[in-house]
Amino acid sequence: MIELDPRASAAGVRLRSYATIDSTNAEALRLLRQGEPGPLWITAETQSTGRGRRGRKWISVPGNLHASLLLTDPGPVDDWPQLSFVAALAVHDAVVEVAAEIRPMLELKWPNDLLLAGAKFAGILIEGEGREEEGAVTIGVGVNCAAHPAGTAFPATDLAVSGARVSAAALFAALSIKMPGRLAQSNRGKGFATIRADWLARAAGLGENIRVALADREIAGRFEGLDDTGALVLIAPDGGKVVVAAGDVTSFEGSP
Repeated sequence: MIELDPRASAAGVRLRSYATIDSTNAEALRLLRQGEPGPLWITAETQSTGRGRRGRKWISVPGNLHASLLLTDPGPVDDWPQLSFVAALAVHDAVVEVAAEIRPMLELKWPNDLLLAGAKFAGILIEGEGREEEGAVTIGVGVNCAAHPAGTAFPATDLAVSGARVSAAALFAALSIKMPGRLAQSNRGKGFATIRADWLARAAGLGENIRVALADREIAGRFEGLDDTGALVLIAPDGGKVVVAAGDVTSFEGSP
Protein backbone atom coordinates (compact mmCIF):
# COMPACT_ATOMS: atom_id res chain seq x y z
CA MET A 1 0.00 0.00 0.00
CA ILE A 2 1.24 3.48 -0.92
CA GLU A 3 1.64 5.59 2.21
CA LEU A 4 3.45 8.73 3.26
CA ASP A 5 6.36 8.56 5.64
CA PRO A 6 4.86 9.48 9.06
CA ARG A 7 7.20 12.47 9.24
CA ALA A 8 5.75 13.84 5.99
CA SER A 9 2.22 13.40 7.32
CA ALA A 10 3.17 15.17 10.53
CA ALA A 11 4.49 18.09 8.48
CA GLY A 12 1.09 18.54 6.80
CA VAL A 13 1.74 16.69 3.53
CA ARG A 14 -1.34 14.86 2.23
CA LEU A 15 -1.85 11.94 -0.17
CA ARG A 16 -4.51 10.78 -2.62
CA SER A 17 -3.95 7.34 -4.18
CA TYR A 18 -5.71 5.83 -7.19
CA ALA A 19 -5.65 2.42 -8.81
CA THR A 20 -5.90 3.88 -12.33
CA ILE A 21 -5.99 7.45 -13.56
CA ASP A 22 -5.25 9.31 -16.77
CA SER A 23 -2.26 11.23 -15.36
CA THR A 24 -1.19 12.08 -11.83
CA ASN A 25 -0.05 15.52 -13.02
CA ALA A 26 -3.41 16.13 -14.70
CA GLU A 27 -5.27 15.08 -11.55
CA ALA A 28 -3.12 17.35 -9.39
CA LEU A 29 -3.96 20.31 -11.62
CA ARG A 30 -7.67 19.40 -11.58
CA LEU A 31 -7.63 19.32 -7.79
CA LEU A 32 -5.84 22.66 -7.75
CA ARG A 33 -8.65 24.20 -9.82
CA GLN A 34 -11.13 22.77 -7.32
CA GLY A 35 -9.37 24.61 -4.52
CA GLU A 36 -7.17 21.84 -3.08
CA PRO A 37 -4.03 23.26 -1.45
CA GLY A 38 -0.58 21.73 -1.45
CA PRO A 39 1.52 20.00 -0.46
CA LEU A 40 -0.53 17.12 -1.86
CA TRP A 41 0.79 13.92 -3.42
CA ILE A 42 -1.20 12.09 -6.11
CA THR A 43 -0.20 8.49 -6.86
CA ALA A 44 -1.56 5.82 -9.17
CA GLU A 45 -0.78 2.17 -9.83
CA THR A 46 -1.24 2.82 -13.55
CA GLN A 47 -1.84 5.82 -15.82
CA SER A 48 -3.71 5.68 -19.11
CA THR A 49 -2.11 8.83 -20.55
CA GLY A 50 1.05 9.33 -18.52
CA ARG A 51 3.37 11.85 -20.13
CA GLY A 52 6.87 13.19 -20.00
CA ARG A 53 8.45 16.37 -21.33
CA ARG A 54 7.32 17.77 -24.68
CA GLY A 55 4.19 15.61 -24.64
CA ARG A 56 6.09 12.32 -24.85
CA LYS A 57 4.17 9.28 -23.64
CA TRP A 58 5.34 7.77 -20.36
CA ILE A 59 4.62 4.04 -20.25
CA SER A 60 2.87 3.34 -16.93
CA VAL A 61 2.60 -0.23 -15.70
CA PRO A 62 1.83 -1.77 -12.29
CA GLY A 63 4.87 -2.05 -10.04
CA ASN A 64 6.41 1.24 -11.14
CA LEU A 65 6.05 4.52 -9.28
CA HIS A 66 3.76 7.19 -10.74
CA ALA A 67 3.41 10.21 -8.46
CA SER A 68 2.92 13.96 -8.56
CA LEU A 69 3.38 16.56 -5.84
CA LEU A 70 1.16 19.65 -5.92
CA LEU A 71 2.79 22.75 -4.45
CA THR A 72 0.75 25.91 -4.02
CA ASP A 73 3.65 28.03 -2.75
CA PRO A 74 6.44 27.14 -5.19
CA GLY A 75 8.20 30.49 -5.43
CA PRO A 76 8.66 32.88 -8.37
CA VAL A 77 7.54 31.54 -11.73
CA ASP A 78 10.97 32.14 -13.28
CA ASP A 79 12.43 29.63 -10.83
CA TRP A 80 9.91 26.85 -11.48
CA PRO A 81 12.14 25.01 -14.02
CA GLN A 82 14.75 24.63 -11.28
CA LEU A 83 12.35 22.32 -9.45
CA SER A 84 13.34 19.54 -11.86
CA PHE A 85 16.82 19.57 -10.30
CA VAL A 86 15.34 19.65 -6.81
CA ALA A 87 13.09 16.69 -7.61
CA ALA A 88 15.86 14.70 -9.31
CA LEU A 89 17.99 15.03 -6.19
CA ALA A 90 15.07 13.95 -4.00
CA VAL A 91 14.49 10.85 -6.14
CA HIS A 92 18.22 10.09 -6.04
CA ASP A 93 18.16 10.47 -2.24
CA ALA A 94 15.15 8.16 -1.97
CA VAL A 95 16.67 5.46 -4.18
CA VAL A 96 19.88 5.54 -2.15
CA GLU A 97 17.79 5.26 1.02
CA VAL A 98 16.08 2.04 -0.08
CA ALA A 99 18.81 0.53 -2.29
CA ALA A 100 22.16 1.87 -1.10
CA GLU A 101 24.06 -0.84 -2.96
CA ILE A 102 23.31 0.71 -6.37
CA ARG A 103 24.44 4.20 -5.45
CA PRO A 104 27.67 3.95 -7.50
CA MET A 105 25.57 3.27 -10.63
CA LEU A 106 23.28 6.30 -10.21
CA GLU A 107 23.70 9.53 -12.18
CA LEU A 108 21.58 12.53 -13.14
CA LYS A 109 21.03 13.48 -16.80
CA TRP A 110 20.25 17.06 -17.74
CA PRO A 111 17.67 18.36 -17.42
CA ASN A 112 15.26 15.95 -15.68
CA ASP A 113 16.24 12.28 -15.89
CA LEU A 114 17.94 9.75 -13.63
CA LEU A 115 20.27 7.07 -14.96
CA LEU A 116 21.16 3.64 -13.66
CA ALA A 117 24.31 2.18 -15.20
CA GLY A 118 23.92 4.66 -18.07
CA ALA A 119 20.26 3.93 -18.87
CA LYS A 120 17.22 6.00 -17.92
CA PHE A 121 15.04 4.68 -15.12
CA ALA A 122 13.28 7.82 -13.87
CA GLY A 123 12.04 11.15 -15.16
CA ILE A 124 10.63 14.40 -13.84
CA LEU A 125 7.89 16.61 -15.35
CA ILE A 126 7.25 20.10 -13.98
CA GLU A 127 3.95 21.76 -14.89
CA GLY A 128 2.54 24.96 -13.45
CA GLU A 129 -0.38 27.33 -13.53
CA GLY A 130 -0.54 31.00 -12.61
CA ARG A 131 1.97 33.81 -12.75
CA GLU A 132 4.56 35.56 -10.63
CA GLU A 133 4.20 34.32 -7.02
CA GLU A 134 0.51 33.42 -7.15
CA GLY A 135 0.75 30.18 -9.08
CA ALA A 136 1.07 26.50 -8.30
CA VAL A 137 3.28 23.70 -9.59
CA THR A 138 2.96 19.96 -9.87
CA ILE A 139 6.13 17.89 -9.81
CA GLY A 140 5.56 14.64 -11.70
CA VAL A 141 7.82 11.71 -10.88
CA GLY A 142 7.99 8.44 -12.79
CA VAL A 143 10.33 5.68 -11.66
CA ASN A 144 10.78 2.30 -13.33
CA CYS A 145 10.90 0.04 -10.29
CA ALA A 146 9.83 -3.29 -11.81
CA ALA A 147 9.71 -2.85 -15.60
CA HIS A 148 10.83 -0.56 -18.40
CA PRO A 149 9.80 0.05 -22.03
CA ALA A 150 11.74 -1.35 -24.95
CA GLY A 151 12.76 0.44 -28.11
CA THR A 152 13.20 3.89 -26.58
CA ALA A 153 15.37 6.55 -28.20
CA PHE A 154 17.58 6.69 -25.12
CA PRO A 155 18.29 3.34 -23.41
CA ALA A 156 15.88 2.53 -20.56
CA THR A 157 16.13 0.25 -17.54
CA ASP A 158 14.51 -0.40 -14.16
CA LEU A 159 15.62 -0.97 -10.59
CA ALA A 160 14.81 -4.68 -10.62
CA VAL A 161 17.25 -5.26 -13.49
CA SER A 162 20.04 -4.05 -11.22
CA GLY A 163 19.00 -6.51 -8.54
CA ALA A 164 17.34 -3.82 -6.41
CA ARG A 165 13.95 -5.32 -5.60
CA VAL A 166 12.37 -2.07 -4.46
CA SER A 167 8.61 -1.71 -4.34
CA ALA A 168 6.92 1.48 -5.51
CA ALA A 169 5.46 1.81 -2.01
CA ALA A 170 8.85 1.66 -0.29
CA LEU A 171 10.36 4.11 -2.74
CA PHE A 172 7.44 6.52 -2.39
CA ALA A 173 7.62 6.49 1.40
CA ALA A 174 11.28 7.46 1.18
CA LEU A 175 10.59 10.08 -1.48
CA SER A 176 7.80 11.65 0.59
CA ILE A 177 10.31 12.66 3.25
CA LYS A 178 13.32 13.34 0.99
CA MET A 179 11.39 15.79 -1.20
CA PRO A 180 10.58 18.25 1.63
CA GLY A 181 14.24 18.26 2.59
CA ARG A 182 15.37 19.20 -0.90
CA LEU A 183 12.57 21.79 -1.23
CA ALA A 184 13.73 23.36 2.02
CA GLN A 185 17.28 23.44 0.67
CA SER A 186 16.03 25.16 -2.48
CA ASN A 187 14.11 27.70 -0.36
CA ARG A 188 11.75 28.78 -3.15
CA GLY A 189 14.67 29.32 -5.52
CA LYS A 190 16.89 31.28 -3.16
CA GLY A 191 19.09 28.25 -2.47
CA PHE A 192 19.52 27.06 -6.04
CA ALA A 193 23.31 27.48 -5.88
CA THR A 194 23.56 24.60 -3.41
CA ILE A 195 21.04 22.53 -5.38
CA ARG A 196 23.11 23.10 -8.52
CA ALA A 197 26.30 22.04 -6.74
CA ASP A 198 24.69 18.85 -5.41
CA TRP A 199 23.21 18.09 -8.82
CA LEU A 200 26.54 18.56 -10.60
CA ALA A 201 28.22 16.24 -8.10
CA ARG A 202 25.95 13.48 -9.46
CA ALA A 203 25.83 14.57 -13.10
CA ALA A 204 26.41 12.20 -15.99
CA GLY A 205 29.01 13.33 -18.52
CA LEU A 206 30.34 16.37 -16.69
CA GLY A 207 33.60 17.43 -18.31
CA GLU A 208 33.00 15.08 -21.24
CA ASN A 209 31.72 15.46 -24.78
CA ILE A 210 27.95 15.09 -25.12
CA ARG A 211 25.31 15.58 -27.79
CA VAL A 212 22.18 17.66 -27.20
CA ALA A 213 19.01 17.72 -29.28
CA LEU A 214 17.45 21.17 -29.66
CA ALA A 215 14.09 21.95 -31.22
CA ASP A 216 15.58 22.31 -34.71
CA ARG A 217 19.00 20.67 -34.64
CA GLU A 218 21.56 18.70 -32.63
CA ILE A 219 24.75 20.16 -31.20
CA ALA A 220 27.83 18.68 -29.52
CA GLY A 221 30.37 19.97 -27.06
CA ARG A 222 32.07 19.49 -23.71
CA PHE A 223 29.66 19.57 -20.76
CA GLU A 224 31.12 22.42 -18.73
CA GLY A 225 28.39 22.83 -16.11
CA LEU A 226 25.14 24.68 -15.38
CA ASP A 227 24.60 28.41 -15.24
CA ASP A 228 22.80 30.07 -12.33
CA THR A 229 19.38 29.28 -13.85
CA GLY A 230 20.07 25.60 -14.54
CA ALA A 231 20.79 26.02 -18.26
CA LEU A 232 23.37 23.64 -19.74
CA VAL A 233 26.77 25.15 -20.52
CA LEU A 234 28.75 23.56 -23.36
CA ILE A 235 32.15 24.33 -24.79
CA ALA A 236 31.82 23.95 -28.55
CA PRO A 237 34.53 22.34 -30.72
CA ASP A 238 35.70 25.83 -31.75
CA GLY A 239 36.16 26.80 -28.10
CA GLY A 240 33.10 29.00 -27.88
CA LYS A 241 30.61 28.77 -25.01
CA VAL A 242 27.06 27.64 -25.76
CA VAL A 243 24.25 27.99 -23.21
CA VAL A 244 21.27 25.69 -23.74
CA ALA A 245 18.07 26.56 -21.90
CA ALA A 246 15.93 23.77 -23.37
CA GLY A 247 16.91 20.48 -24.99
CA ASP A 248 17.67 16.80 -24.40
CA VAL A 249 21.03 15.13 -23.89
CA THR A 250 20.95 12.29 -26.41
CA SER A 251 24.36 10.68 -25.94
CA PHE A 252 27.59 10.75 -23.98
CA GLU A 253 30.72 10.55 -26.09
CA GLY A 254 33.42 10.42 -23.41
CA SER A 255 36.49 12.50 -22.73
CA PRO A 256 37.52 15.20 -25.22
